[in-house]
Amino acid sequence: MKVLEAIKAGSKLLKEKNISTYILDSELLLSKSLNKPREEILINLEQDINKKVLADFNKYLLRRSKKEPIAYLIEEKEFWSKKFFVNKNTLIPRPETELLVDKLVTIFKKKRITILDIGTGTGCIIISLLFELKKSNGMAVDISREAILVAKKNACKFNLSERIKFLHKPFEELYGKKFDLIVSNPPYIKRKDIKNLSDDIKKYEPKMALDGGNDGLDLIKKIIYKSKKILKINGTLALEIGNEQIDKVSKILIDNKFRINYVIKDYKNNIRCVIAEYK
Repeated sequence: MKVLEAIKAGSKLLKEKNISTYILDSELLLSKSLNKPREEILINLEQDINKKVLADFNKYLLRRSKKEPIAYLIEEKEFWSKKFFVNKNTLIPRPETELLVDKLVTIFKKKRITILDIGTGTGCIIISLLFELKKSNGMAVDISREAILVAKKNACKFNLSERIKFLHKPFEELYGKKFDLIVSNPPYIKRKDIKNLSDDIKKYEPKMALDGGNDGLDLIKKIIYKSKKILKINGTLALEIGNEQIDKVSKILIDNKFRINYVIKDYKNNIRCVIAEYK
């Protein structure tokens, strides 16, 4: 079988399983099976594929047809124009989170700051920030040992291991250090709403990174309370939040002596990030 035939066959299968990105996914899975960049296989459509590659390709197609996210299958997700290593132990980086990174880079450009990333996952937030903020350094914490391993791998990939300290521990147990910026994309989905998420999220992404408790605000509240103790005076707290949570989160922030400086809307015009200063 040739590359073009394989892509067409894969696309047909995925289309029948209601995968909306069926052509792109077929190309990506074949490129993974061939261990070659997608661009390279697309200019060699007449190349023959051996039986082992075809068998691997078919295994990937089967997994994708069951709604397993493409990022987990190819172990990669682009974020901030970089390809981050991902696996089933971390949330898949989302474009909305790039909006938060973009604003923080603008605020802190050319400054020397210390950053804490709570629930770092793949490390995409702190790595992207430090890639731009050349004079700064930071710390990243996560209660998942496997997630910390993923984040360390990404920090190494982008030559930032020397500027980030990774800790496998609950953020509540951080003492003796103060930060200029605390950033987090915490779990913020109401527990009862997890069942309503699409299959690719609820079946495959780590529940621990999604479940925000009964009101979706469990971790957000804890982060705000802890931040008061470990932020410097006039330090900044930046949070990604759920859709329609801004009013409740704003009240918690204001009640805890934070001043809200910025809110960031996502691509659907929903407020999804809040940046506040501790007074």
